[in-house]
Amino acid sequence: QVQLVESGGGLVQPGGSLRLSCAASGSFFGINDMGWYRQTPGKARELVAYITRGGNANAAVSVKGRFTISRDNAKNTAYLQMNSLRPEDTAVYYCYADSNMRYWGQGTQVTVSS
Repeated sequence: QVQLVESGGGLVQPGGSLRLSCAASGSFFGINDMGWYRQTPGKARELVAYITRGGNANAAVSVKGRFTISRDNAKNTAYLQMNSLRPEDTAVYYCYADSNMRYWGQGTQVTVSS
């Protein structure tokens, strides 16, 4: 069983930065991929970025060059550094971790507005 706790969301002006964290705890053999999806009302959940246990990172075209995902395997924690934020990045961001199954965080609101 894996519990994921997200932190770091909030309100930021366009062009600003935020850093999300996703910490995994509980009893598990290991975590493979970790990543984030985001969702806005009326839209399907969109994959933002993910990173493998070995450190291979992938990001959606819409955020490439602005968002960077990283992880600390010793802490079972992933990070999403979001720079040059735009109003269209406004969403609830959900982290996930793949172990024996996919586990989800509680979601954190990111609002980009002046």
